[in-house]
Amino acid sequence: MANLRENQKLMTRRLLLDHGLALFHEKGYATTTIDEIAAAAGTTRTTFYLHFPSKSQLMRALITDVDAILTGADEPPLAEVVERGDRDLIEQWIGRKFDQWESIRPYLVATYQAAVLEPEIAAALETWFLATTGAMHEGLNRAGRFDPASRNIRCVLAFGQFEFLARRWLRTGWTFDRDIALKSLTDSWHHLLA
Repeated sequence: MANLRENQKLMTRRLLLDHGLALFHEKGYATTTIDEIAAAAGTTRTTFYLHFPSKSQLMRALITDVDAILTGADEPPLAEVVERGDRDLIEQWIGRKFDQWESIRPYLVATYQAAVLEPEIAAALETWFLATTGAMHEGLNRAGRFDPASRNIRCVLAFGQFEFLARRWLRTGWTFDRDIALKSLTDSWHHLLA
């Protein structure tokens, strides 16, 4: 009986996350209410609060989900890609991320919308950025490339270019050739990191 109850809780939580994401995508983060999320999931406001203390906490859980999606495809992981410094490996890593953008678009749009309104979501985005540049920095440290004082800024510049391109793509799609963007960003990363 306890397993059934636990499975039901997990299923309800998943429904809240899935319907919350769908509503954020359809209506926008700011205009979506907790009552709408609960109703779409076939439950109540009270049940919502049993799973998430706030709409922003649901958004935090969605950020965790999208991070798992993004890093789950990283073979080898980013730190190792940077450590090796191989241009083809860098291009493959960036290309996999480009390929993931369409499937994670609703997550990212909602996250960026929420970050404008919710300081904790803005902080989570900053933590995400720092974790990614930290992995890159770890790769440079392990490789022993470049002056140690310049490693962090190299990583921030490289990932900053990637993030800028991702945000632009979220707004406009591919307004320029994807393959040229991939080659150009790879060249830049290779120069900065390898």
